[in-house]
Amino acid sequence: MEENKFDPYQFIGFVLIAIILTWMLYDQNPENEQVVLESKKESNEIKSSIKENSDSPQLDDLGEFSDVISLKRVNEPISIQNSKLKIKFNSLGGQIVELSLKDFTNHKGDSLYIIKNNNNFNVEFKTKDGRSFNSSDFIFEPELSTKNFKQVVTYRAKIGQNKNIEFIYELSADDFMINFRIKSEGLSPVLSNDQKNKFSWNLKAFRNSRSIEYENWYTELTYGYENEKMSYLSSSSSDEDDIEKVDWIGYKQHFFNAILVPENQIKNVFFSSENLVSSEDKNQIYTKNYFSEFEFDSNGEINENFKLYFGPSEFNTLNSYNLGIEKSIYFGWGIFGWINKYIFNPLFEFLSSYFPHGISIIIMTILVRLAMSPVTYKSYVSQIKMKTLRPEVEQINNKFKNDAVKRQQETMSLYNQAGANPMSGCLPALLQLPVFYALFSFFPVAFALRQKSFLWADDLSSYDSILDLPFSIPFYGDHISLFPILASIAIFIYTMMTAGQQATPTQPGMPNMKIIIYLMPLMMLFFFNNYASGLSLYYFVSNILTIILMLVIKNYIIDDNKIRLQIEENKKRPKKSGGFSARLQRAMEQAEKQKKLKRKR
Repeated sequence: MEENKFDPYQFIGFVLIAIILTWMLYDQNPENEQVVLESKKESNEIKSSIKENSDSPQLDDLGEFSDVISLKRVNEPISIQNSKLKIKFNSLGGQIVELSLKDFTNHKGDSLYIIKNNNNFNVEFKTKDGRSFNSSDFIFEPELSTKNFKQVVTYRAKIGQNKNIEFIYELSADDFMINFRIKSEGLSPVLSNDQKNKFSWNLKAFRNSRSIEYENWYTELTYGYENEKMSYLSSSSSDEDDIEKVDWIGYKQHFFNAILVPENQIKNVFFSSENLVSSEDKNQIYTKNYFSEFEFDSNGEINENFKLYFGPSEFNTLNSYNLGIEKSIYFGWGIFGWINKYIFNPLFEFLSSYFPHGISIIIMTILVRLAMSPVTYKSYVSQIKMKTLRPEVEQINNKFKNDAVKRQQETMSLYNQAGANPMSGCLPALLQLPVFYALFSFFPVAFALRQKSFLWADDLSSYDSILDLPFSIPFYGDHISLFPILASIAIFIYTMMTAGQQATPTQPGMPNMKIIIYLMPLMMLFFFNNYASGLSLYYFVSNILTIILMLVIKNYIIDDNKIRLQIEENKKRPKKSGGFSARLQRAMEQAEKQKKLKRKR
């Protein structure tokens, strides 16, 4: 808009304001004076907003839209609420300017906002004469009513006689979901049929947890597409993408979500996510800057229906809407997500309905370790067998130290004779990996742990600081968490118990596995210092239970002497032609024969 161009509406407005101010000076009423000042402030803010929008047309080009953009009238914000949400709307743009969740607070104990001066959605209208108008520039007239026991907020932009654009919001009494409708009336002669209207939504994600870096790892833009699939943009860096056949758009804030669900599948959406976190900054307000944009046909008139979800990222809550938005909770890839969704999540919900959440973690850990105890037993038996054969393996290594192939052949022959399988110790560990990773993915997204205390941890979804440091240690943080320390000690004890059971000495040219194993407790200490204390509690209890289980197996179940006698008896028996060791030995023998033939040639 050109500043020097004469605008009759502005001129009339200024004259009226001058008359009012003159009257107020003589009236000397402080209350009325304050009202005028607030009105002027709001009017100036709206003017600035319109002026800053580079896409807004000049006033003399507005045509039918001049009445809704010329600041002819400014209305007060409207607020509504139900048992879940508290919402404030603004006449400028007819959109939500504040939305808080009534039952939740942030890490400081303040009201938890999903929207507060961080949200903007806009509809860009295309006219037949090639002009573009943005709904964020429009001054809407509000109307509050009730329909079918729902609060209905209608924001109407009057383009002309019998020409309207309406934004309609419907809120039930006990719901996180808002019905949202964009509707036009009498605009078919104005809106273009050739050029599509464009919808855009921008939202900054608030920081709600103590550790902003940890929270940011699980704060991401998610979306559903092709009816049943889910994907997401990078949570660790800025990212963007174009996706076809989109079913819903989710702006996740770790444990909370803002989700847009269109009535009809969107043909194509442009997504972008800007990472706003570079370090553990206590003063950081936002974690991500989300943006989505897509087009829709007017077909003469606009009639688009959406659902807007603002609430917790809790599986049962999201699943109750039957819209597929529960997929926005990432439980893990493939089988790991399946284990979490259908086993661990229901199990934990059941336990936490009867016990405190910390106790529920301990009980679930006990159940998991008991279920895995047969695997632990087989692993330990294998370790004993390999330990018994170690002197003979060392003799073979010394005898054939210059012939790697022969050394491997003789070693496998020994294992075959003794009835020992080097893989039998690895396979049980591999079988535990899906459970290990599934729980690693489960606890960070378990909404039930949020702001639940246990012992010294006041929030099981965040770190359990027992000492705040006046400085920050790289890769560690500015605090000391106790549960990761306890978990690291338990891992170290377990490592010391199992280190002596290693199958064979370190092979030439191979890294020292003992050093790598001993590094694991230290890695645990650093890596989990900023992680959820519920996860560290699980690893601590799990390793303690594993240690106890191994001691029970060693002292009361397994007789080492019997195992040694069994190995000696197996050596005396004829070799079996089958088995993994035998097949591997034959393969190595064949390879050695081929190698000798090549040398002769």
